[in-house]
Amino acid sequence: MSTVCHNCRHPEFLGVECAWPAPGCSATAAPRRRPVVSWLVRTVAAASLLVALLQFGQAGYIQAKAWLAQALIAQAWQKTLAGQTQVKPWPWADTWPVARLRVPSRGVELYVLAGSEGRSLAFGPGHVFGTAQPGAAGNSVIGGHRDTHFAFLQWVQAGETVEVEMPTGAVAVYRISDQRVVDKSDTGVMASPPDSHRLTLVTCYPFDALRAGGPLRYVVTAEEAGTPL
Repeated sequence: MSTVCHNCRHPEFLGVECAWPAPGCSATAAPRRRPVVSWLVRTVAAASLLVALLQFGQAGYIQAKAWLAQALIAQAWQKTLAGQTQVKPWPWADTWPVARLRVPSRGVELYVLAGSEGRSLAFGPGHVFGTAQPGAAGNSVIGGHRDTHFAFLQWVQAGETVEVEMPTGAVAVYRISDQRVVDKSDTGVMASPPDSHRLTLVTCYPFDALRAGGPLRYVVTAEEAGTPL
């Protein structure tokens, strides 16, 4: 049974007289400090909203920057197909597109950039200097990040085709023949057997690693499947 506060005519629902005064209690009840609590809640909420907006704005900026970079690289590739050489996508870039790589079965289409340094790999897979040019005779080695451009490598299977469009507009077709995990010090993946027409795609391993730059690499090897189109 509910009790009645001695200082008012409203029932006390906690079962303790005036321990939590109900609305309408007399002035003898302890004064409330809700305005201070409300101000604190509003302040915390406003700060949280501001942080969320800043994070959303930063994510939007990164996405916009990535989209713009790909658009500029695509323009540079079109100029390359038209006969220009080493077309930088933006004036201060230290790389340029050297090929376009497609994996039809995976819906993948990527521009391959010159060099495999971190600055290049941020915008696309990079051709390793010193190996054959993509689509040319020899062993062309291309590296990419496991969590972005080359994430699809974890699903490809032997027998799938890889197409490489060259600056001349011709397309070399390769067929995946092997997938394996090697130590990053294994330079054998860059070897070029006599009369070979090979494409080697390399990324970090495992794909779900929390940190990049581990000791293992995932290597996908593809051999030329026919005469360039």
